[in-house]
Amino acid sequence: MGITKESSNRKSTKLENSIPTTAITRSLTRQAFLVFFSAVFLPMFLAAVDQTILATATPSIVGDLGQLHLSSWIAIGYLLATVASVPVYGWLGDRYGRRNILICALIVFCLGSIIGAMAQNMPQMIIGRVIQGLGGGGLMSLSQALIAELIPPRERAKYQGYFASMFACASIGGPVIGGLVVTHYSWHWLFWANIPLALVAGWRLFSLTSKPNLEHRNKPIDWTGLLIFPILCTLFLYWASVGGQNFEWLSLSSAYFVFLIFVLSAVFYRNQRRHPTPFLPNELLKNRAIYIPLTTSMLFAACMFALIFFLPIYLQLGLKTNAATSGLLLLPLTAGQIFGALCSGRIMAKTGIPKWIPVVGMSISTCGFIALGTIPPEPTLVGLLGMLCGMGFGTVMPTTQLVIQTVGGKANLGSVTALASLCRNLGAAIGTALFGALIYTLLPGFDHNTSIEVLRNGPQEPVIAAFQTSFYVAAGIAALAALNAARAPIVVLGHE
Repeated sequence: MGITKESSNRKSTKLENSIPTTAITRSLTRQAFLVFFSAVFLPMFLAAVDQTILATATPSIVGDLGQLHLSSWIAIGYLLATVASVPVYGWLGDRYGRRNILICALIVFCLGSIIGAMAQNMPQMIIGRVIQGLGGGGLMSLSQALIAELIPPRERAKYQGYFASMFACASIGGPVIGGLVVTHYSWHWLFWANIPLALVAGWRLFSLTSKPNLEHRNKPIDWTGLLIFPILCTLFLYWASVGGQNFEWLSLSSAYFVFLIFVLSAVFYRNQRRHPTPFLPNELLKNRAIYIPLTTSMLFAACMFALIFFLPIYLQLGLKTNAATSGLLLLPLTAGQIFGALCSGRIMAKTGIPKWIPVVGMSISTCGFIALGTIPPEPTLVGLLGMLCGMGFGTVMPTTQLVIQTVGGKANLGSVTALASLCRNLGAAIGTALFGALIYTLLPGFDHNTSIEVLRNGPQEPVIAAFQTSFYVAAGIAALAALNAARAPIVVLGHE
């Protein structure tokens, strides 16, 4: 799929320059694997690591740029732009070739990195992060689609394990890298470092062959859904993020946002039902074996990214650790997630039934969040409890991805992969916005003019109390994810 027939006749001496069909319809040779890995996994790594790399750097960025109340939008802006762009990249990739569009996404990502590195104030920083997110949505979704396009089903489970491990290392290793860079250098280098990596990724992408699907070019475009969906997400996340700060929850301004959200939701729903090729694929979303795992993935992402983004802030402001230490204390979370992903892969390979794996996993995460909200905090203990949460998180991504790809079938591989990325990113954006609003609302005396130094030098107890309350809320969301996963029908994974 997407590989020309002539490539099957190429000589093995050309393998280092491209991946022919014969190299991927059987077991990948070492040379072909290195070409494929360097071309596809590096863009995925860039997209995943930039979701979280600024978590430990946020206090330093706020110290330079000010406007602490906008700091959560450093993460939200990136995630929101990713949510809005994922379906667009899926549509473009099907029509014009995934490799070609992936290279375009790398260019957009680099442009956002340059703007972020040169930002002089918080609005400029957020603009840079939004542009980064517009590129990052293509890096993640198109890389996954290329894996599905180039790797046969029999070997895809192995690559899914690689992807889950890479995602865990990048997502949670990001704050570790960010903390070390900020401690010893400057947060600006977190943006500049993306440029040479993106150049290497673009160079390696030319080693791949991806053929556009001409059949998709004649399908009508859902311009209404394409326009309304990102606006709807933006309004909801802005309302959830600034409510209780810029305006009271029970106020005319809040009611105005709720009214707009309701109207746009109604228009979007009506358009989804009537358009022949709607923005979100209705037939797939009606399938319980698809929409239930997608919902579980969204709830899991809300918990995981809220923990990744706010745990370093909790450690620095509540427990008075430095940026490097707070980043290192996320390593147990990384280890736990990798362990959970590897165990999930082994269980799926042995039983072929992934249903109960995320149920058990998110139950473990629920216990971890309850402990974070209950046990008197100490930095090392917080890191160990993060590992418990990570073990549960690691069970969700590999299981849900394989289930929806199996149920959706080969013909819908691109659509279901885009839906999985969309739900994860949407859940991450919603979770970060809601937890940011909750924590900043619970901090006594916090307003737009509160500086980061006031919280650093102030008493620990109010900060700890605010974060521990948010951990209880996260426990409720994790429990809801476990209950939702238990509702999914049993899907048996085949050997082909």
